[in-house]
This record gives sequence, structure tokens and C-alpha cells, in this order.
Amino acid sequence: MNFDQLFIDLSKSKVLVVGDVMLDTYWWGHVDRISPEAPVPIVTLNNKELRVGGAANVALNTVSLGASTAIISVIGDDADGNQLLAMLQEHQIDVAHIISSAKRVTTNKMRVMSRNQQMMRLDAELTTDIDEVLESQMINNITAYINNNNPQVVIFEDYNKGVITKKLIETITTLCVAKNIITAVDPKRKNFLSYKNVTLFKPNLKEVKEGLNLLIDQVDLAHLAVIHEALHNELNHQISFITLSEKGVYYQFNNEKAIIPTHIRNIADVSGAGDTVIAVASLVYATTKNMMLAAEMANIAGGLVCEEVGTAAIDKKKLLDECNLLLNDRV
Repeated sequence: MNFDQLFIDLSKSKVLVVGDVMLDTYWWGHVDRISPEAPVPIVTLNNKELRVGGAANVALNTVSLGASTAIISVIGDDADGNQLLAMLQEHQIDVAHIISSAKRVTTNKMRVMSRNQQMMRLDAELTTDIDEVLESQMINNITAYINNNNPQVVIFEDYNKGVITKKLIETITTLCVAKNIITAVDPKRKNFLSYKNVTLFKPNLKEVKEGLNLLIDQVDLAHLAVIHEALHNELNHQISFITLSEKGVYYQFNNEKAIIPTHIRNIADVSGAGDTVIAVASLVYATTKNMMLAAEMANIAGGLVCEEVGTAAIDKKKLLDECNLLLNDRV
């Protein structure tokens, strides 16, 4: 495999990300004492850092690999929303179709950090489904973008914050099938069984067992194949791509299936790793139609970002170097 040429090919792709965007706020400080008011640590704050999260982090990962990337979502008409838009634009992500609404609140996950450990998280968010007016706007914006730009892949990044609705899923998936556009999904439980006829479905093992009400405990090819079959019976999708935490990832496409183990890493933080995995897997599959390669590269990418504290996009050069080091004799 010529990975240098592959990464050039990735940069020729066009990606649309649809889903729940959010702001990740990190308050960094240090702890010297316990509060006299309550048995809690006092964190003396040193600095504040803002990062993009959720579907915005998926977009940041695809654009980090060179792909032309657009994102469509609903945010609040508020300071956090304006900050998020500015940060996305700084990374050359197309935000022209994002909707700002006074009816919504921009999700902001605020983490208090000390010595690279999370002390507390505060979430500012609204998780009810968007109303019919916003839903229609979303569908119209997504449809217009697809018709005008013909992306190679549409990624649904669902964090259960109410932006992705069942009607939106059905309408956009039907449009993508008609136009032969690859659809990839990172699901959560609320809409878990609504993503019918998609190309690639990427839950983690816990999500898929909860979504299908399965009690399977063994993590081996035979039991994971049973999970794929159960998923396929519900969704009629093409590819199952299940993340297995420290055990790696599993994929199945027709009768082709494999468990790909993790590579040994110094794990600092798993935040955002799933965003990186869906971004890399979707983009590589859309470019090569090789699911084994997509799974191998996504597995490496997910491990690499776990070495960073906080939400982080994949470093293109690091991923290229790791692929040359680890995969040349495997794909």
C-alpha cells in the first residue's frame, strides 16, 4: 500500500457532517487544598481552553486529513454558538448551512482539569428534539448542499442533543441512496434503529448491546457475527463497524469480518476518540472501498488521539507515519 498516495487521494474527497455540534471548554488549574466549606478540592484556575466537540470534532478530523468538509447543524443564537462558528471557520470548515436559533442553546461541556485529570464536568445544553420548523430547515439545507456539491460521504454524528430526528434520517438517507452517496453513522440510543439502509454503522459494543437488548458477554468473531446479523435484520445496512474499547475494533461486510486489536498506547484521555474513528473510517472507505484498510487506519487513529489530553483531531503526519510503520505488511 502506498500510503503517501492514499493521503493525497483523501484530500480530494468532499465530506458532509450532520449532527450535534458542541463546544468543549477546559478550565486548567491545580489543587493545593480542600475547601473549608465542603469536602471538595479547591481548583486554582490557571487558564481556559476552547475546543470543538461532537459533530464539529468529526469535521475537524476529516479536514485535518485534507478533505473538503462542510457541517450542518443547529446551534443557539448565543455567544457559545458564535465562538464555535468562528473556530470552525478558522479550520476552513464550511459552516454556511449551520442554523442559529434563539429557540436552542449551544451545547457547552465545561471540564475542570488538574494534573491532566478531570475534576468535574458541567454541561450547558438542550436535548429535546428540534421543532418542525427547524427540522424542515435542516432537511432543506442538507438537501441543497448534497444536490449542489455531491459529497462522497455523509456522516451522521448523533449525540442525542435533538438535532437529528427520525424524519431527517429517513429523508436524507433516501436521498443519499438515490445518489449513490456513502452514509456513515455514529449512533446513540434514541435513534439507534432509525438508521435504515445506511452504508456504515459504527456503534460501540455497549451501545449495540443496549440498542438490540442483547446479553452477549463474549467478545469473539462468532458472537460479534451474531450482533452483525441482528443489526442487519433491523437496519438493512451494509457494514457493521463496532468499537471494542481496549480490545480494538470489529468490522463485517457481507462475509468479510475481523477483529483488529489495539496497538499499545499511553492512554491519556479517551474524549473524542469515537469522533476520530468514524471520521477516518468513513473517509478512507469512501476513497478506497476497502473496509479492512478503513478499519485498520481508524483503529490506529483512535489510539493516537487517546494519547492527547482532551478532545483532539488526528495529526495527519503522525497517522501517515504509523500506517507506514504498522500496516505495510497487513493490507
